[in-house]
Amino acid sequence: MQGLKKLVLGLIVGAVCVAPIPVMSEAPKVVTVFAAASLTNALQAAADAFTEKTGIRTKLSFASSSTLAKQIEAGAGAQLFLSADEGWMDYVQKRDLLAPDTRRSLLGNGLVLVVPSDKPLEIRITADQSWLKQLTKGRIAVGDPAHVPAGKYAKQALTHLGVWEAAARRLARADNVRNALVLVERGEAVAGIVYSTDAAISKGVTIAARFPETTHKPITYPIALMRGHETGASRAFYDFLQTDAARSIFLGYGFHFAERSYERS
Repeated sequence: MQGLKKLVLGLIVGAVCVAPIPVMSEAPKVVTVFAAASLTNALQAAADAFTEKTGIRTKLSFASSSTLAKQIEAGAGAQLFLSADEGWMDYVQKRDLLAPDTRRSLLGNGLVLVVPSDKPLEIRITADQSWLKQLTKGRIAVGDPAHVPAGKYAKQALTHLGVWEAAARRLARADNVRNALVLVERGEAVAGIVYSTDAAISKGVTIAARFPETTHKPITYPIALMRGHETGASRAFYDFLQTDAARSIFLGYGFHFAERSYERS
């Protein structure tokens, strides 16, 4: 009996010694990105290329820059923020939420007047109300100028042309520029003022006119890492978005690269 006990004990000890020790696998790397709605298609394509190259996944959240900035202020765990204007990046920076020395102006865009594709128009924008009268009665869709960057640029352009008061009465104010685009696509608005890149990806609208760059502030998309959320993965994606590979993707969607790096201390 004593010998049997020793044999059983030996087998147990041996099994413990040779049993594989479970290894904790490293958590998958994921970069959480908050980005302006107008970047949806282009940034998704860039993120896919980045993941294919590095194996690092991205979690992209798109909305109006104002909404995203306030979510970041409230503690949302964004690691990277791409705004559709400098103003909302300023908002985040003034609250000391940007990682030092990471703010850059990445992309540029244009502003266009679009109409439903089944009702095409060619309009020459002038500094009077004659071009507005070419639009039949109905609403003109824009991002809400109170907080949506595309709407702010639209207001600047209309004000510069001296038609803001006349146009303001006809505005359908959307919570982001992509929703303004949808209103035109559905025929719920006779026209809309959106980014040129939005018009380029839509089969439901056609460009009726382009607003001269002199009518509004330069349309720029700043990028920055968020303080306290920097990781090797987030830095890698941040760097990738400034490479030639990313440049070709953004150019393919109609964006251009900002003429100079932009940073405020």
